[in-house]
Amino acid sequence: MSGKTALVTGATGFLGRQVVKAFASHDWTVKGTGFSRADGVNVLKVDLANAAEVEKALEEVKPQIVIHCAANRFPDKVDADPAGTRALNIEASRSLAQLCAARGILLVYISTDYVFSGRPGEAPYEAGAATGPTNLYGQTKLDGEEAVLGEFARQKKEGWGVVIRVPVLYGEVEGGRNGESAVNCLMDVVLDKGKGGEVKMDHWALRYPTNTEDVARVCYDVAVRYLGEGDKASLPRVLQFSSEDKYTKYEMCQLFGEIMGAPIDRIVPNTEGNDPNASVQRPYDCHLSTKALQDLGIDVSTQDFVGWWRRECRAFRH
Repeated sequence: MSGKTALVTGATGFLGRQVVKAFASHDWTVKGTGFSRADGVNVLKVDLANAAEVEKALEEVKPQIVIHCAANRFPDKVDADPAGTRALNIEASRSLAQLCAARGILLVYISTDYVFSGRPGEAPYEAGAATGPTNLYGQTKLDGEEAVLGEFARQKKEGWGVVIRVPVLYGEVEGGRNGESAVNCLMDVVLDKGKGGEVKMDHWALRYPTNTEDVARVCYDVAVRYLGEGDKASLPRVLQFSSEDKYTKYEMCQLFGEIMGAPIDRIVPNTEGNDPNASVQRPYDCHLSTKALQDLGIDVSTQDFVGWWRRECRAFRH
């Protein structure tokens, strides 16, 4: 046993489950926080908006690191609940940072490529590039980044708080719930689980789907690198991780159709871009540069998108 302990917020969620596995596979003690799916043993029931509950969990677990995966991360759901989203994505993150900084606990805050405007011609974005979210989700995650880093700076603990920005994620879902991922759910569209009519699918915005297992591995590698550094103030505060696989959502549907041998003629490519009247405006291309991670000597390789899905879909087809 290494004697090291990690605490993962949102541990029952899409990314959180893989982060738990990544640390556990290296013989760390791993505890999680959750809410509706908490078991009270490995996953503690914690309302992240309640600082006293968070403090109690930190005192009980005594982690060296917290990976903060919990967030409201679906742009349309964010718009439907702006107050609840701000409470979780910003205020709960600030409170968690305050408590971690006071205890000398390393905090990794998972953020998003949507902190950037994604205007044509600007990508790839370096970690220090000017931000400019186009929707409330991106804005709340950017405000969360600033709240976390600001709290560590205020307590003179620079380098103990670090942001990792990631793009749209895909990977293993729980109980067939493809809705956990904006990528996986496209498989349901292709297989016509709704048995609906024509579907317009975005064929404008460029996405860089990245596997949750790869993100979890990078979180672990960052933890080891930062915990092993005596002078953390010399380390970068913002890191970015992304695959280089590039698709529109329509192209992903085409790919899933090929893999599954399913016709997709009722899925119609939509090249119009954002509807100016839509409440959620999506960026065109937020491709993240991984240079800051590479400079730290961290492996930024990713699983091949097509290869992963071909393996995954054998299970569907047997």
